[in-house]
Amino acid sequence: MLNRVILMGRITQDLELKTTASGISVTSFSIAVDRNYVKQGEQRQTDFINIVCWRQQAEFVCRYFGKGSMIAIEGQLQSRTYQAKDGTNRYVTEVVADNVSFTGERRDQNNNGYGNNNGYGNYNQAPQQSYNQAPVQQQQPASYSNGTSSDFEEMPLDDDLPF
Repeated sequence: MLNRVILMGRITQDLELKTTASGISVTSFSIAVDRNYVKQGEQRQTDFINIVCWRQQAEFVCRYFGKGSMIAIEGQLQSRTYQAKDGTNRYVTEVVADNVSFTGERRDQNNNGYGNNNGYGNYNQAPQQSYNQAPVQQQQPASYSNGTSSDFEEMPLDDDLPF
């Protein structure tokens, strides 16, 4: 059986990194994914897909993405049932992400929309400390000749294969 989902969309909410009682990092959020087709005379339809990230993926997402960020997700579709606080049973379908990546889209350097800066810093910021070192002298690569036809031996062509 095959259960793979690949999505690209915008994060619709502020991210929150949570930790389970056993110390495992988790975050859940939704992304807005536009449909490829548009019915004549209507606007493009958008689907809102629930995403769950665990462990290092959760930490990565909360550190480098934020509300409005474009994100690429690869994972598995999962459905589950749980009992809400009011006693009703709830049914949830979500993508459990096992691969999260940037899409190549960048915003301006003022952090307008990217990263919620949960104490992790901003990947767009310049380093706080600079080092004044002399440039390192690089070693010149060894020179190699391309060879000449006299460097190679002509092999006789016969129909006998060695195996």
